Amino acid sequence: MNQHAPLRIGHSACPHDCPSTCALDVELLGPDRIGRVHGARDNSYTAGVVCAKVARYADRIHHPDRLLKPLIRAGSKGEGVWKEASWEAALDLVAEKFDAAEANYGSETVWPYFYAGTMGLVQRDGIERLRHAKKYSGFFDSICTNLAWTGWFMGAGALRGADPREMAKSDCVVIWGTNAVVTQVNVMTHAIRARKERGARIVVIDIYENATVKQADIGLVLKPGTDGALACAVMHILFRDNLADRAYLEKYTDDPKGLEAHLRDRTPEWAAAITGLPVEEIEAFARLVGTTKRTFFRLGYGFARQRNGSVNMHAALSVAAVTGCWQYEGGGAFHSNSGVLKLHSDVVKGARLRDPGIRYLDHSRIGPVLTNAPDALYGGPPVTAMLIQNTNPANVAPEQRLVKQGFLREDLFTCVHEQFMTDTARLADVVLPATMFLEHDDIYKAGGNQHIILGPRLIDPPEGPRPNHYVIEELAKRLGVAHMPGFGLTERQHIDIMLESRGLGTFETFREGRWADLQPDFDTAHFLDGFGHPDGKFRFKPQWVGGAAPNKPPSNMGVAFGPYDRLPEFPDHVDLIEVADAVHPFRLATSPARNFLNSTFAETPVSKAKEGRPELLIHPLDASALSIGEGDRVEIGNTRGEVVLHARLFDGVRRGVVIAEGIWPNSAHERGEGINVLTGADAPAPYGGAAVHDNKVWVRALA
Repeated sequence: MNQHAPLRIGHSACPHDCPSTCALDVELLGPDRIGRVHGARDNSYTAGVVCAKVARYADRIHHPDRLLKPLIRAGSKGEGVWKEASWEAALDLVAEKFDAAEANYGSETVWPYFYAGTMGLVQRDGIERLRHAKKYSGFFDSICTNLAWTGWFMGAGALRGADPREMAKSDCVVIWGTNAVVTQVNVMTHAIRARKERGARIVVIDIYENATVKQADIGLVLKPGTDGALACAVMHILFRDNLADRAYLEKYTDDPKGLEAHLRDRTPEWAAAITGLPVEEIEAFARLVGTTKRTFFRLGYGFARQRNGSVNMHAALSVAAVTGCWQYEGGGAFHSNSGVLKLHSDVVKGARLRDPGIRYLDHSRIGPVLTNAPDALYGGPPVTAMLIQNTNPANVAPEQRLVKQGFLREDLFTCVHEQFMTDTARLADVVLPATMFLEHDDIYKAGGNQHIILGPRLIDPPEGPRPNHYVIEELAKRLGVAHMPGFGLTERQHIDIMLESRGLGTFETFREGRWADLQPDFDTAHFLDGFGHPDGKFRFKPQWVGGAAPNKPPSNMGVAFGPYDRLPEFPDHVDLIEVADAVHPFRLATSPARNFLNSTFAETPVSKAKEGRPELLIHPLDASALSIGEGDRVEIGNTRGEVVLHARLFDGVRRGVVIAEGIWPNSAHERGEGINVLTGADAPAPYGGAAVHDNKVWVRALA
């Protein structure tokens, strides 16, 4: 009788820019092939659940369009004409061009540019080691987290919170500003468990009726950028109806009396006019959280991606302080545990080599940087050479037309290390093929939970692709810095250094347990020993400028960005957003698509088929007023440009608001320009970021 060999399972971590950082069980079909990918059942946060796009990762890792050979541009920039090269010849050319650029303008003319295409600490962060060793321009990594983290930190004083697994022990779970079904499915795992086992109510606050709102018991759909107004009205009601925990406020917060006085005219009627929510919905929500002690506020990133995003985050977080829900298991608030998962990464980053006199450039403002805007260059030379890893700025960065214009400069040399021919790779001079996460060793820190997870190499890569670590090490040899501290180590040696710094053993010993759970004890996680500020108090009166923050810009970039003088003394709504006007009567948000993750997975056939085509969600009454029908071609625009999409009539969005889901490749759009043509690259107050959901636009029908 024929017997099937038992299926081999390898263990890893999802490498993508998602707070869940799922622990994975991977079907291994051979030395270079995988089957399905599953969430690890024995990881208490992942709990056996993984998003559909990662479950079918075999479609991506075995995709026929993967880059397999180094390529050197053989035609004009962006033309797409290439010649194959050896790795040695390609790297020699990159080093030659970097040295030539440095000879002309000094070391700051070279700008290594990266982000979170992989969250692995070795493969992502090693580029910093080369940067510091060569004194290349610094990289202020503002685009994703800064608005949200700043707002949270201003209140709590530390980047941590209640154990996210406690959602399963809650009587009310408030999912605020994150489409968790799409972007971090494990939040729903624990929230739905609370509903099934405890009868918990799930409240979702968002700007349209997305997949998460549809699973809620109560869905509050408000106008973009108005979350602070909702939070203030809720706190007004809590004080008005004696639902505020005054004993908790007196012990744990800085100025509850000042807050109460400030909120006296922040009535539900005031908030209704700003948010578009009915007064009755605001009142009911406030009563629910005010009378349910075990309320868990799960605060996301999306609602903070406005120019007033830090204020919105701080205001929403303040509600948990007014109710005093922090005192109870299943209560409190959570945004990120990034502040507790410390691994000593100074060696992999080459922190000892950093010269504090070298200028930093804001990676959210790559368009102005590459088009030589004086305020973006901070008095230094133009950027004339780049190495890009783990990101696709020609597609995902704001002010896309400026980004493309910059990449097409004849005096700019660009090397892109990538897995597919992305929009950015098409504009490069050299393209190097990269491995995927199952083809190299790395280690990962979760943000949305409390785990450090090992990601060992499980399969052999195709012939050709090489890890990020290899590229950094080889360039270091050619650029004369390979003798410096941190170079010459393997991936596993770097992982050993990081693990040993936390007393977690070595790569080999850690591999047995697969992950470490670093959740702080209850009192620490719930700030019952005091919040993170020196006085131990939650701050209703944040020190927006000059105080501590998790990612402040270096001193050469100034004390703060944007109209920071308009940031409010107490939680409030402040119109720093692009308010709709007569010329631009709509507010546009560029929300995540279920089957894409930023620009990743847009190349896989199932994801593309499920998403269909770039569309604009618009309220039927707005569409009717503009003579737009279902599926019609529409043009949307503002002072930055115009983009063509197809209309999808949708009554789950407020009038005057339009939604474009997903970052489609530029080539998927009719004119070859994607949605980030319309997003702004100005740095929001106080410490920058990308306000990608904060755009005023006009909309019109096309013939």
